[in-house]
Amino acid sequence: MIIGTRGYPSYYGGFETAVRKLAPYLAEQGWDVTVYGRKGSTRQSDPGRDDRVRSIETRGLETKSVSTLSYGFTAVISALRRKPDVALVMNVANGFFLPLLNARGIPSLVNVDGIEWDRAKWGRIAKSVFHAGARATARHGTRMVYDSVEIGRRWRTEFGLDGEFIPYGGDVPADLPIEPGLTHRGFVLVVARFVPENTIPEFVSAVSEISARWPVVIVGSSGYGGEIEAEVSRLAKTDANVHWYGHVSDDDRLMSLWQHAGVYFHGHSVGGTNPALVQAMAAGAPTVARDTAYNREVLGDAGIFADPTPDDIAEKINSLMEDQIAQSDLSVRAHARAVDVYSWQSVCEAYERALLALVKAR
Repeated sequence: MIIGTRGYPSYYGGFETAVRKLAPYLAEQGWDVTVYGRKGSTRQSDPGRDDRVRSIETRGLETKSVSTLSYGFTAVISALRRKPDVALVMNVANGFFLPLLNARGIPSLVNVDGIEWDRAKWGRIAKSVFHAGARATARHGTRMVYDSVEIGRRWRTEFGLDGEFIPYGGDVPADLPIEPGLTHRGFVLVVARFVPENTIPEFVSAVSEISARWPVVIVGSSGYGGEIEAEVSRLAKTDANVHWYGHVSDDDRLMSLWQHAGVYFHGHSVGGTNPALVQAMAAGAPTVARDTAYNREVLGDAGIFADPTPDDIAEKINSLMEDQIAQSDLSVRAHARAVDVYSWQSVCEAYERALLALVKAR
């Protein structure tokens, strides 16, 4: 059973992307797979849905502060009745409920995600809750999954735990038509949830300098409104060179944007291996990324790194937009690295090995 995502198939974020790849893979290998989710967050009529994967929706409170906890609790309660051989649990916020799984003899493989208590979007209380959830996960989880080497290092330092390094993967897209009104390598792209740790406020502050020379395409939203979303909306209405597409769930459309972008800006700062970055690499997007240990780990020599300031973001983006040779070189390097290191096949195989080890050790 898979607990802690919005369900299957869902297009919300990294966990959901992983489940869309992993659940059908496990079903193909003969596993009986159940994914817990939330009402209204999945596409049961999705043409890519695998009918061998069972979806169960549970109830919860759809608020920013308690949704993960409430849905995680109701999913675990349901899982206790069904008693699976093993549970794949996403997010340390669900660590509080792991003792319930242990009491029923259900081993857990826990993807700890990023360092949530470092995220700027959370207040003091929420950060304390996530840190407490991480401590509970460290104490009660059977085995950890770290999606980056750096995340694994943090957990070994803070909690003394080893685990499985399993990153996210990327799909190499076919050649796709460009979005109407745009030109190949002629626009700047950002794809992110509108939260401070994704460097969206700094990017938005840099937009006016960038859009004076190039079209800027912004994909994403906050999901809950707020100041950042209001400012992006204002820019899109007042600047003809700024295009806000909101949340894009059409994979081909998103792949096309990455494939044809002149520069993709990746501002995520506190995650591990970010699924959007890996997918952008697989699509060959020339990338300017916020300078963090996580982004350097994933990109290697296939990206340019910027400080989280509007001036440096604008300077690095404009410089790369002017250099077609550098764009081509970074595109080739990123694509090759994604294929060599971050394939979904190897990711799914690693998850299955980890799950089988827990079942055999039961």
